[in-house]
Amino acid sequence: MTAISLPRAQRGIAFVLVLWVIAMVAVLLGSFSMIARTENLQSRHLFETTQARYAAEAGLNLAVYELRMHDPMQRWQADGRSYRFAFGDAEIDVRITDDAGKIDINTADIMVMTNLLTSAGVEFDKAQELADAIEDWRDPDDLARPLGAEAKDYKDVGLSYGPRNGPFETVSELQQVLGMSYEIFTAIEPAITIYSGRNTPSAAYAPIEALRALPGMTNDYAQQLIQQRQMLQPGSPELQSLTLPDGTPLMADGGGLTYSVRCRATLPNGASAELDATVRMGGAGAAGRPYAILRWRDGENS
Repeated sequence: MTAISLPRAQRGIAFVLVLWVIAMVAVLLGSFSMIARTENLQSRHLFETTQARYAAEAGLNLAVYELRMHDPMQRWQADGRSYRFAFGDAEIDVRITDDAGKIDINTADIMVMTNLLTSAGVEFDKAQELADAIEDWRDPDDLARPLGAEAKDYKDVGLSYGPRNGPFETVSELQQVLGMSYEIFTAIEPAITIYSGRNTPSAAYAPIEALRALPGMTNDYAQQLIQQRQMLQPGSPELQSLTLPDGTPLMADGGGLTYSVRCRATLPNGASAELDATVRMGGAGAAGRPYAILRWRDGENS
């Protein structure tokens, strides 16, 4: 039997086609391998951030437990100091702020609101306008304050809504006030609440953003006050030796029943999750909890 010999040109074309097929198969296999690796990394990241997320929630539950301690010397202080502990493989950082130390945007007077805004870097004239607009949002009448804004002013700038003419229902609602920008809101958000019912914040628990709104307070004095306050042990009588710029003693007046709790959980490989919640103590909330969740926000995972 005589073997069939292909012409040299056809043998060359066949060889090139084989090389192309091998190259395409290699590309496909590489693509599948890359997809599988990516999906594996995504699954691992999802698992780790979920693990960190529940570790952060464990931190919230421990914070509530510690806040309910009857012994004031054992009870965690709600003045923003850091409490760190291990939970499984995670490192938990918990910071608690009594909302009595924040500025209630439903009850704070015009001067406190103006001071809060100027201390956050807002020019004085703009701060006065915003403070008046906030007052017009929450007061029950349709009469605009000298620098404020009522329904007509909102309509004139093309907004489809007007002021509530009633109390703020959420902190984020403040962003709807005429003239309020997102940058200003984020600067003052750590200092504000709708749950304290106070005209002025309690300096014993106030974060630095709220302290700076007090009369005569400077940023340096506020930082020094917080540093000294957090160095004291729970129930220490030395707290009364600390004073505000006007000489008023810094006294823990019992605070309230509402707390802002920020928990961050970090795993050994660096994966982390953060949650920020506002809880009200007392009674039995959902699922039999000894507290009610008023606000819940999951922070960034990494």
